[in-house]
Amino acid sequence: MATFINLINLTDQGARNIKDSPKRFEAYQGLAEKMGLTIKSVYWTTGAYDMILTVEGDEEAAMVSLLNVMAMGNVRTQTLRAFSIEEMKGLVSKVS
Repeated sequence: MATFINLINLTDQGARNIKDSPKRFEAYQGLAEKMGLTIKSVYWTTGAYDMILTVEGDEEAAMVSLLNVMAMGNVRTQTLRAFSIEEMKGLVSKVS
């Protein structure tokens, strides 16, 4: 199962509706779970990003779920594919 780290910034629209942010996340969580994804963590943050979300699941489902969220206009995302230590051991074992 793939892991994705999503770095999220609110748009102007998302900032204007900040009070709804927890509800919007809960709605996303329901959608993600229906698509077979597991939310591993979510944090609202200070600094360069407004939220960090960690998701596990199928790559296509992860992408489609984020596209649905972005289409609502409240957030912009950067998605990073993450590898566990076990996955990394397998990858480096193939390095010649």
